[in-house]
Amino acid sequence: MTTVLQVADSVTAQLNAAEFDFEFVAERLYVPNFDLEDMKELRVSVVPRDVELLPHDRAHNRYHCRVDVAVQKKFSKGTNEEIDPLVDLVEKIADEFRLKRLVSFQAARCIKAEHAVLYSSEHWEQLRQFTSLLTLTFELAR
Repeated sequence: MTTVLQVADSVTAQLNAAEFDFEFVAERLYVPNFDLEDMKELRVSVVPRDVELLPHDRAHNRYHCRVDVAVQKKFSKGTNEEIDPLVDLVEKIADEFRLKRLVSFQAARCIKAEHAVLYSSEHWEQLRQFTSLLTLTFELAR
């Protein structure tokens, strides 16, 4: 299995084993595309994004594998009381990985967590859906 897929699968397994304030089953997907009807339930998707190969030493490369974690849920009113816990969940997901090694793939350590899309205004306006995107960067040498 390729390195970035090992990372993505390990992130998915770790999310499913962790305890959060919300119940969900994370899935590794290439395209997290769901029908609106499916969005009534909280969806957490792990998507392999890209890999950067850097020289490490004469025999090894340093991999920077990035995966996106999408948190999505259809909302009814979009009030602070409804959305704030979802924003908090994304931060807690980041905390689960930040500067730590993956439980099932110890070679990979999270070196960066970027919450570039706090929420998608397009999904908010058009779909009445909260969509947040967290990008995690894992480093390992091979």
